[in-house]
Amino acid sequence: MGIETEYGLTCASTVGGAPPLDPEEAAQVLFAPIIAQGRSTNTYLENGARLYLDVGSHPEYASAECDSIDELVANDRAGELIFGDLAAQANAKLAEQGTPGRIHLLKNNMDSAGNSFGCHENYLVRRRPDFRARISSMLPFFVTRQIVAGAGHIHRDEAGHATYEFSQRAYQMWDAISSASTRSRPMINTRDEPHGDAELYRRMHVIVGDSNIAQPTTALKVATTEAIVIMIEDGGILPDMTLADPVAAIRATSTDMTGRARLELMHGGTITPLDVQKRARDAVLAHFDRRGYLAELDATRRYLLDLWGRAIRAVETGDFQAIATEIDWAAKLNLIRRYQERGGLSLTDPRVARLELAYADVTSGGLRPAMEKAGLLRTIVDQGATEAAKSVPPQSTRAKLRGDFVRDARRMRADFMVDWMTIRVMDATGSKTVLLKDPFATVDPRVDELLAGID
Repeated sequence: MGIETEYGLTCASTVGGAPPLDPEEAAQVLFAPIIAQGRSTNTYLENGARLYLDVGSHPEYASAECDSIDELVANDRAGELIFGDLAAQANAKLAEQGTPGRIHLLKNNMDSAGNSFGCHENYLVRRRPDFRARISSMLPFFVTRQIVAGAGHIHRDEAGHATYEFSQRAYQMWDAISSASTRSRPMINTRDEPHGDAELYRRMHVIVGDSNIAQPTTALKVATTEAIVIMIEDGGILPDMTLADPVAAIRATSTDMTGRARLELMHGGTITPLDVQKRARDAVLAHFDRRGYLAELDATRRYLLDLWGRAIRAVETGDFQAIATEIDWAAKLNLIRRYQERGGLSLTDPRVARLELAYADVTSGGLRPAMEKAGLLRTIVDQGATEAAKSVPPQSTRAKLRGDFVRDARRMRADFMVDWMTIRVMDATGSKTVLLKDPFATVDPRVDELLAGID
């Protein structure tokens, strides 16, 4: 599993008025240390992850491949910390130059002009001819997953009215399943890039989810999906909840904070988001019980299956406080309501909009560290683990080979190139390449030979 996160980037004026740098200029300042190190805004890191500048001046961090939820949360959070460090260096440089601006990086999904940027999840699955049928059966789950894992969003309509909803991403989906990623922006992208042995694997590329700040929400988003994938890979079947119009359903789900929006079914009748999530969870628990998986689950996955049920109940009862330290949309709503009460503010007040941005800010101007310290946001992995994940790759996947190679090759000042599957060293005699097709391989003598051959 892995998570790719595109960040919003802005350079806000410190003296008022227009931003002193546009996004392209701000990105160049932000990426200056990366460019100095590798002459590019695209690099792979010692922790096995990829960090680069995506189209539209969006900084992006793609986590290393992980087989542990704890490891994935730590590696994803490491991306926030790495970008936070880069922003701190950039802001120090701006201050030194006398530029009246401060760079902010936002882990959200839409800017003030309505431009969207995503958070994509990747799951390694077996290559089977019924791939499309399997992912199609998961669509109702993805459409309604926002009620338990949405980031929360103040939605403003054209008339200026504001309402609080489950998801910022819901309004950016224009298709259910497609090989396109930006033109039609589907919930599941079917472009066939397995980043592994193509005869054995496919990659399920999910682009419907919100970017999350709270660790338990990030973990829940992935763990619920992982559980359903495991069930389907085993031959288990989700209840048939095929929606007549998934795009309309995802918007209706986001709008109705009771979880009771009536979603039309393909074969007649309706179903609510609450019912979809309940039936999906019941199917997973029944399958895991039959297979004996429940007794084998680690503590984090057991906690997350429980949180899944508690989040469903919180929506059903309207008692959002029960999950206000664990689920982003509830934590953000709690924060906004308290701020509104203190200042007598409406949702349309610009100060509330700034608070929403501060919740997503991963630089020193963000609220997350203070909220975690105050117990307003629960953590799954501690600060030591997230700091370590900035430089140490996951030890049980191919990421270990990649990360260790990057570390050693840099130490030896080698001319090298890596990507998800390839490790290459260039020297006076040409280039030597190793192809890593097994995502679970943590040792490979060919990589050791490559390093040994560096002068």
